[in-house]
Parts: sequence; structure tokens; C-alpha cells
Amino acid sequence: MIVETEEDLDGLKEIGRICALAVKTMSEALEPGITTRELDAIGRRVLEQNGAQSAPELCYQFPGATCISVNEEVAHGIPGDRVIKAGDLVNLDVSGEKAGYFGDTGSSFLVPPGTAKLERLLRDGKRALWVGLNQVKAGRPMADIGNSIGLFAKKNRYTLIANLASHGIGRSLHEEPTELSTWPDPDETRIMEEGMVFTIEPFLSLGGQWAEDGDDAWTLFSDPQAPTVQFEHTIVVTRNGPIILTLAE
Repeated sequence: MIVETEEDLDGLKEIGRICALAVKTMSEALEPGITTRELDAIGRRVLEQNGAQSAPELCYQFPGATCISVNEEVAHGIPGDRVIKAGDLVNLDVSGEKAGYFGDTGSSFLVPPGTAKLERLLRDGKRALWVGLNQVKAGRPMADIGNSIGLFAKKNRYTLIANLASHGIGRSLHEEPTELSTWPDPDETRIMEEGMVFTIEPFLSLGGQWAEDGDDAWTLFSDPQAPTVQFEHTIVVTRNGPIILTLAE
């Protein structure tokens, strides 16, 4: 999507706000003993109370309002009876739709007590996202995003999941620009345009390089298996940098 009117921008900001609020509210309820199904119900309630609906359900008939991935699960975890335990690494990924506009955001969390290694991974996962965000500016190569995140990961001895890309968003959950790499990609030659809307969502890992299917139709696991975090924002490209639509209030 290309933002062309103030109405477009206001609509994107509204659904971005709601998605961020859902992640924040779910994270505040994250504690040992809660199930992923109960967490999902909290996310659904935030969406519905704010006049929004789950984008994965709407677009893909996903079996849950949100994606909740725990420990060995990298992405698209299905909410269910799994009980959260102390020390779990949990990713909360919320995308929604309101009034024809879509937003998408996600964050990883560590249920205390956690190890120093995982705490560092979380800290650096957030840093990797901001490294990518800092490359966003109209007229710059899209490849700058993946190149900068790749350099950060290599410098700090991490790997990146290289088949889970960022994506265009706006009037649908996934649209142009498609398959926006958050790792160095020599085939990426596109230029960021004023008003372009897309996500940035690097998957930073302690060894994982690829996302592989599991036993169901949705859940993805890292290969080789390793702790992995994801942090994601939806942004609008401007000549002065990104407008970040999914910052929590």
C-alpha cells in the first residue's frame, strides 16, 4: 500500500494502536500457569473491544485470534492448552483489521526467571529491529534494511532465520512489497518509496537459520533448533524516516 491521504494514515495508525495494545495487554497477563488459549482470548477481547478483528482469522482462517509461539516454536504457534511455565520464551504476534486497514506487530518475552543468555537475546532482538528501522527513508535501497541487520547479527554472533521475511501491508495483511528480507539479500534491488507501508520483523537466533514446518499446518520451528526471538513493527516510509504505527502507548 502507498499512503495517499490523511484518512489512510489515520486508519493505519488506529489499527496499529490496537494491535500494539493487544500485545501489551497479553504480555501483562503472561505468567506461569496461564495457557496460550487464555492469552489468545485476551488478545481477541482487546481487538473486539476496539472495533477490530483478527487478521489471521479473517484472511487465512487461522485457528486463533493471535499467533503465540513458545520456546522451540519460532512463528505461527496455534493457541491451545499449552501451559506457560517459568523460563519460557514466548512470542506474541498480533495482526488485525479495522475499517479496511491492517496492522501487524509482535514481541518476544521471557517468563521469569530467565537465563542471562536469553535475556541478552531479547535485548539484542529489539536492537536488531531498530537497526533495521533506522535504515528506512524514501529513496534508499530496501537492501539497506537486511544488510544492516545482517551486520548487527554477525557482529554479535547471532544468526537470522532466512525464510521468514517482512511484508507489505495496509489494505490486506500481505501485499506489495512482498518478501522484504531482513537479512543480506543480493537479489534485493528495490527502492523505498514515499508512503510505502510494510513491516520490519527480524528473527534473531542463537543458531537457527531456517524455519521448518511442524506437525500441524501452521507452526514453524527453527532449523537447527535454537532459541529465536522476533520483534516487529508496521511502518510508513517518509523522506524523514519511518512513521512507526505499532508503538505501544
